[in-house]
Amino acid sequence: MADSEGKLGRFVDGLVENKVFNLLANWVLVPYWAWRYPTKKIEGGPRPSSQPGDNIQRMMNLVMRLKDTSPIGRAKAVRVLTQHADEIFSGVDNVATVHFARFDLIGDYICMLSVYDGDFSNYIRDFICTIGSFFDDIIALVEGGDGVRPTEEHVEEFIDWVHARDLFQAPDFATDLFALNDAARGVPPGKVHALRTLPRELILQLRVNPNLSLGGGYRAYPGVTSAQIRQKMGIGW
Repeated sequence: MADSEGKLGRFVDGLVENKVFNLLANWVLVPYWAWRYPTKKIEGGPRPSSQPGDNIQRMMNLVMRLKDTSPIGRAKAVRVLTQHADEIFSGVDNVATVHFARFDLIGDYICMLSVYDGDFSNYIRDFICTIGSFFDDIIALVEGGDGVRPTEEHVEEFIDWVHARDLFQAPDFATDLFALNDAARGVPPGKVHALRTLPRELILQLRVNPNLSLGGGYRAYPGVTSAQIRQKMGIGW
């Protein structure tokens, strides 16, 4: 019996690499799951936490689709960034909670990737105060941005707009996805799930939420910098 179960398990595991099964799963199984277990998109950004350590070095992965995805449209986005470069750098300095920030063009999207401390809403409010004119110009080039311009007159709307485009951060512990999906569905906390259904929960979330950040990322404050080590050893640069 144990050998039979082992053979069955190996057969089931092997289906993942079976092209015919994958085709049937995409066209039949996943739509059936979506009908049988309705799944809502989980909001983006870091989730609220009462732990002080969870409110340090938080990630924002803002993904905005360009209206014009041609080379000319992408060049317009680059032009806006270069025109506002000084404003962006001084603004980020003045916000004073930003560890890291950069803009990327990826496919048809312009993305702002940053790491910051504290509350998300206050973080966006600080940006409106310091580089609001830049955001006014850049979101004029992206889909859905016209309704939140100028940002200084649509503060709360802009916060919600950014939050809606901030990538969902998958939990560091995979089983936490059960509780997140349940909360999005309105299911009371405490429901017990079979571990074998975890792949289904992930697939269903990816069906409604195709872009995601894989976990909360690595966060640390090194006790000693490489510069300090080299100085102590007399190596220099």
